[in-house]
Parts: sequence; structure tokens; C-alpha cells
Amino acid sequence: MGTAPSPRTIGHFIDGKPVTGSSGDFGKVYDPNTGEVQALVALADQAETEAAVASALAAQPGWAAWNPQRRARVLLKFLQLVEPERDELARLLSSEHGKTLADAHGDIQRGLEVVEFAAGVPHLLKGEFTGSAGTGIDTHSLRQPLGVVAGISPFNFPAMVPLWQLAPSIACGNAFVLKPSERDPSVPLRIAELFLEAGLPPGVLNVVNGAHAAVNTLLTDPRVAAVGFVGSTPVAEHVYRTAAETGKRAQCFGGAKNHMVIMPDADLDLAVDALLGAGYGSAGERCMAISVAVPVGKATADALVAKLVERAGALKVGHSFDENADFGPLIGPDALERVRGYIEAGVAEGADLVLDGRGLSVPGHENGFFLGPCLFDNVKPQMRIYREEIFGPVLSVVRADDYESALRLPSEHEFGNGVAIFTRSGDVARDFADRVQAGMVGVNVAIPVPVSYHVFGGWKRSGFGDLGQHGPDSIRFNTKTKTVTSRWSEGPAASSFVIPTMQ
Repeated sequence: MGTAPSPRTIGHFIDGKPVTGSSGDFGKVYDPNTGEVQALVALADQAETEAAVASALAAQPGWAAWNPQRRARVLLKFLQLVEPERDELARLLSSEHGKTLADAHGDIQRGLEVVEFAAGVPHLLKGEFTGSAGTGIDTHSLRQPLGVVAGISPFNFPAMVPLWQLAPSIACGNAFVLKPSERDPSVPLRIAELFLEAGLPPGVLNVVNGAHAAVNTLLTDPRVAAVGFVGSTPVAEHVYRTAAETGKRAQCFGGAKNHMVIMPDADLDLAVDALLGAGYGSAGERCMAISVAVPVGKATADALVAKLVERAGALKVGHSFDENADFGPLIGPDALERVRGYIEAGVAEGADLVLDGRGLSVPGHENGFFLGPCLFDNVKPQMRIYREEIFGPVLSVVRADDYESALRLPSEHEFGNGVAIFTRSGDVARDFADRVQAGMVGVNVAIPVPVSYHVFGGWKRSGFGDLGQHGPDSIRFNTKTKTVTSRWSEGPAASSFVIPTMQ
């Protein structure tokens, strides 16, 4: 018998070059479909992370000196170069994450849409101007880059979130250090290579793979002016607090428990279709996944649950390359164990497990990290499966007696990322959108991720910081405003010892 091939190794991208990694510490990159380790990723230590920061710091002034239109052309060239590589990028992403190829294409597309938005930076960076603000005095404002910005991105969107973080930042003239998830690192590295090929100067975009040492170095290094984070709420809060203590600007996005309210007048088939995709797509590993269905009234709840049991039970779970699969495996053994633990907790707390996906086995891939769709009914707000983010293919039904009770559930939950309502009533939809306490609202739209030129961001413990991702907030976050007041009047001016005013 032959010897199994050794897993390939994945390093970093620093100063425009692939770097092997010298820490001697490695993480495992699984093939979620088989359960096998397909690669070892080098985990950067403090010295390697500091080298990436130093490279960014050296490259940033020259990059900032490029005019905005010239910087935008690099982004446009990147979009050109990505186009013929979409299929290969999707396969690479799918092979490490486990989401289906169709879902991987969506991951890439939503990231590229923010690159398209950021390519409009010549317009987005235009400041304000007031002529004759006073006699012979003009006032104008400038938006200038921060310097070195860092991004810490999650495993569940290895293309989309890094592009959301880095594209507006470099478009504004910053240099960027990306610390992607070490669980699926290959796509972010390829993105960096393509940006270099598109004309981005070496050092403007660096990628360091790592864990705690890399993150803590980025958070404490005084040369890093700002940091963006997407991940769990406890880590988001830690990153936000540490960034503030070290004088950095920060935008940090954490966990979610997204509700979907189904009113008695809703199109139930439309609602069920939406719930299936929003609840079970990508095996539930989305911060915008709907994990709580809130039917209003017993008749609505009974009909909804009956349809969900039938439809969810017929979903196909399979290899991420299977074109007929509705969703694939979870990303790793720890994720599978965690989600199974939540299912056991829900049963122990008295929720009705009306659809149990724990017995699923995918033929030929018995060691993969697969879990079938799970559905709980009669979930109560005090239960762990309601209070905490599960991040798996588990949908909970919380029955509400009336509209006001349904409205209170997402509004009073500690997370406030996204929420949706399905109804035929414009009055109800308008009232819900106005009063619900969440950052993104869908009306007959289950996953209300806004388009790239609007702001993405959650409330409460789903988001820390005043500014959201993409849209106008991304330009505000990545720049600082300088206001210039100039006087060009001829002749002597009398000395004044009072604060200037404009009479």
C-alpha cells in the first residue's frame, strides 16, 4: 500500500511575495466533505505579523499619493482579472469551507460588488466647499487616509468579508493587513495575488494567517490606525475594547439571532421557501441566517410547522461540489460537535425536535462533517437554543399569540443584526420596520443584506462601533476629515482677541 500524501502547506503574503512562515506553528485546514486534513496553514507569530505591518507602513505614503482615479483603476483591473477565475475560486472556497459551489459563487459576487462600489472612490472622496464663508474666507474639507488598517475576517465568508474590509480601505489610500480565518485561507491569499497583478504596489495589501498571536499584535501595534472585525460577539467585544484602549478606530461585528415574523395574512408558501433558504443555506453558517421563525397565531404556526417538516425533510445534503445539494457540510469537527451539543440542549430543555438531522450519512463521505436540517417547535425565550447563536442548520419556531408579542421577541433579544417580516399588509410592514430594534430589516425578504452602496450593520451586541460596513460608512471609517479655512483678502487685518465668528 502506498503512503498517503502529506498535506500541502499554506503561508502568508507579505510585501508582495508569498512567505512560507517561520513560527513553526500550524493549523489544520480540513476537507469538510471527507473529514481529512487537506492542508496545514502557517500561524504567524508576533514578528511575522509586525513584518506585515512594517511592509504596509512603508508602502502606504506612496500609495496615498496616487490620485483617487488612478487607485480606482487598480480596483477595476482586479475585477477584470477575477472574472476568468470565478469558477476556480469558487471550487477553492467550497473545498475548504464546505458551502455549495452555487453558494460560493454568491460569496464571491457579494464581495466583488463592494469592489465595484469602492471603484467609485473619486466621487466618494469629494469633500465639501463653502465660498465666502466670511469676508474673503473660504472653507473646504478633505478626506484623507488613516494609514495602516487591519481586517480580521471570519471563516464563513472567505471572499466576501475580506473584500468588504479591504476594498474601500485601499481605495481611500490606506495600506491593509488582512488576517483571514485560518480555517479556509486560500481564497484571501489568491485575492492578494490578483491585486498585485492588477497593479497594486507591493506592501499595500498583506495577508497573515494566524490565531491569537497575530490578532493581538494587530490590536496592540501602534502603527495600525484602525481595525475591522467580523466574528463572534465575545471576540468582537474584546477587539473593540482593546482597539479603543490602544487608540484605534474600530468597527466590530459579532453574533446574531435573526428572527422572521410570519403574519396570518402572509403567503405561507413564499414564507416557507424563504425560511428554507435563509435557515438552512450554507448549513446555517451565516451571520444573516434566519434561525428563529415567529408565526403569529396558532393556525399560522400549525400550518407553517407542517409545511416546514415536509419541505425541510426533503432537502438534499451532500458534497459541496454536488450540483443537486441544497447545502453541504459544516466547516470542521468542532463546529459539528458544537451544533450537536445545542440540539441536545434543546431537547433537554423541553423543545419539540420535530425534525432531527443528526442521523444523516452521505454515502461515500461518511466521515464528512454533515448534519441534516433540524427543526424545533415550541421553543421558549429562556432556552439556550433561542438565546444563543447556534451557527448550524437548526431552525427554532417560537409561537407568538399576536403581532405585539412577535415584535417584542427580536426587539428584546440581546442581538440585533437582521430581522424579517412576511405579510401582505403595508401598514403592519411599515410599523414593524419603524419599531423593531435591529439594524437590517426585510419585508418579505428573508435575508436583508443591503446592496453594496448602502450600509450593512447590526445593533446591540451584534455590532460595536458607530459605523457599518460598505456603503458611505466604509468611506467614513477609512478616512479622517481635515477642514481648511483660508483667507485671501488683500490689505492689513486688525488683530482680534475674540474667537472668530462669521457676521
